[in-house]
Amino acid sequence: MKFGVVVFPGSNCDHDAWYATGHNLSPQGGHQAEFLWHSDTDLKGSDCVILPGGFSYGDYLRCGAIAKFSPIMSAVKKFADGGLVLGICNGFQILTESGLLPGALVRNRGLKFLCKPVTLVAGTTHSPFTHAIPAGKQLVIPIAHGEGCYTADERLLDELEAEGRVAFRYVDNPNGSLRDIAGVLNAQRNVMGMMPHPERATEPLMGSTDGLGVFQSLVESFALHK
Repeated sequence: MKFGVVVFPGSNCDHDAWYATGHNLSPQGGHQAEFLWHSDTDLKGSDCVILPGGFSYGDYLRCGAIAKFSPIMSAVKKFADGGLVLGICNGFQILTESGLLPGALVRNRGLKFLCKPVTLVAGTTHSPFTHAIPAGKQLVIPIAHGEGCYTADERLLDELEAEGRVAFRYVDNPNGSLRDIAGVLNAQRNVMGMMPHPERATEPLMGSTDGLGVFQSLVESFALHK
C-alpha cells in the first residue's frame, strides 16, 4: 500500500507520518510512503492520502483556512470521491475547512495549548480506519493542539451518532469537544479526521504502539477492497 503525506508550509508532523507508514508498517508488508508537496497536484499513485499535523501557513485566519486553497487540495478533493484520506490534528482542521468533513475545530476549553497522552476508544469498528481495533479497547495516543475542541450543531451531532460516524472518543475529555468526539468520518466512511496523533504512538520507545491500529486498519481494509 502506498501512502502520500502532504507537506504544507508549517507542517511539523509530516516526517512522523512518513516514518510511521513507510517504516513502522514495513515488517508487515513493505508499505511505501512518499511526500506530496502543497503546490503540486500529482498524488503520485497514493492509495491513502494523509494530511499531517502542524501549523499550515502559520494557522493564520483560522487553522486550515489557508491550506484549503493549496493546489494539492483540489487533487485531494477529487481523490476523496472514493479514495482513503486521513487528516491528523491540523489535517483534521483542513478537512473541516475544506468541507470534506462536517463540523469545526475551535479553541480548547481553558484556551491553552495541550500536549499530553490521552486515552481514546474507537466509536465504531465499521470504517477503514478503525476496523482492526477491538471494540472497547482503550488506546493511549498523544494530543498536541490549541484548537482541538470539536463543535457542531445538535442536528449534526445526532446524525453522526445515528450513522456511527464518530470514529474516536476521549475517555477523559481534555479540550471540551462536544460529546467527547476525538475523530469523525464522512458519510461515505472513506475520509477521517482525528485530533490525537497516531503517528506518534507507533513504537515502544514512544510510550505506546496504540497508534498502529489506525494504520493497520487502513492496510487491511485496502487489501480487502483493492
